Amino acid sequence: MDFTSTLRTSAALFLLCITWNACTGQVKRPADADPSTRSVGGPFENSAFTYYGIPKFISATDTSPGWAQEGEKLLLTGTVLQPDGRTPAPDVLLYYYHTNTQGRYPTDAMQPRNMPPNELGQTHGFMRGWVRTDSSGRYAIHTVRPGTYPTRDEPAHIHATIKEPNDINDYYIDDFVFDDDPILTAKRRQKLEKRCGSGVLRLVKKGDLLVGERDIILGLNIPGHPGRSTTEARSGPNVGEDVHSFIPNHAWGPDKGKQTCPICKYGWYNGILFFVGNRPDQTAIAKWLQFLEVESRLREDLLKVYFILGNEKGYDHATREAELAQLGASLGLEHVALTFVPSLADTASEVHLNHIDPDVANTFVLYKRSRVIGTFTDLEPTEASFAMIRERLDASVNAYFDLPKPGKE
Repeated sequence: MDFTSTLRTSAALFLLCITWNACTGQVKRPADADPSTRSVGGPFENSAFTYYGIPKFISATDTSPGWAQEGEKLLLTGTVLQPDGRTPAPDVLLYYYHTNTQGRYPTDAMQPRNMPPNELGQTHGFMRGWVRTDSSGRYAIHTVRPGTYPTRDEPAHIHATIKEPNDINDYYIDDFVFDDDPILTAKRRQKLEKRCGSGVLRLVKKGDLLVGERDIILGLNIPGHPGRSTTEARSGPNVGEDVHSFIPNHAWGPDKGKQTCPICKYGWYNGILFFVGNRPDQTAIAKWLQFLEVESRLREDLLKVYFILGNEKGYDHATREAELAQLGASLGLEHVALTFVPSLADTASEVHLNHIDPDVANTFVLYKRSRVIGTFTDLEPTEASFAMIRERLDASVNAYFDLPKPGKE
């Protein structure tokens, strides 16, 4: 039997099955074999390939055939979260596939995960695999960094599909792409769908290993997903999305008198953007700044905080700059930067891209490596609010401390 016949036979047999076994139980296979009937996420190309050769047992950690290839060794890791963006989601199946370092989908009959081309020449090759999140929603994939297509019309990427442990059909999420890829231009970034959050990886080098962290929020920006509404922030970007870079005026702090992008200059560790629009409460702002100053001092280089005032009422550049400088001096701020923009809808600074509601009391955007890890709106400066901010920062710092080790394919 040739490879094409084998593929047809395997696919036909698989359609007779309604479940697959995994290491922690059983998950239902999507009932809608016809992609056009998908109610969540919409159809996508070669969706049936997700299940070709799927193993009986699936772990939260996988080592792909790419790990043995020459090239930059890559660890993809993170947490899959429920639509609320906070609760870990166990037993979620994630399927991935990608090119080799030359940007091609190779086939090799000797590779256990090999998918031979079908009659149309379509295949996912053999650099593919599956992980199933553990009880904490964690996953880890060891592989090699893929190359760009020979046509160089797309950034290098890793495709991914999600199947939740429920009756929702499987759906694709944004590709894993690389922040340092020159083909990933600003124009391309703005067109990303952000399905289940941003897929842009900001790689950190750990010895000879490149580590890319990505948390995946189920349902976020997935059309038709029943949990979609619970993932949308009232003000600011959603958890799992990237903070958009912007250029405010700095009135207090190390960049005083300059226009500097907070995200571009300090986006690798934890950061807080504290936005206030057209309803500034001076007493509340002062209390928040005092709390954030203490946290910044305690966390040192692991936290950078920016206050951004965007009150458009009676705006005058020189007056606003003087007011914030006086505030910084009166509070004795040494770590928190005080900045301002003409309004939170200002396009010149591009602060508008973060979609901050100017009519709420405040918006807090917490981020790590430029990716949103928490958003809070209309927070009062109380001990309960302070504890909530601390808890989210602590959870982010503690994540990924122990990196999983590669195993056998």
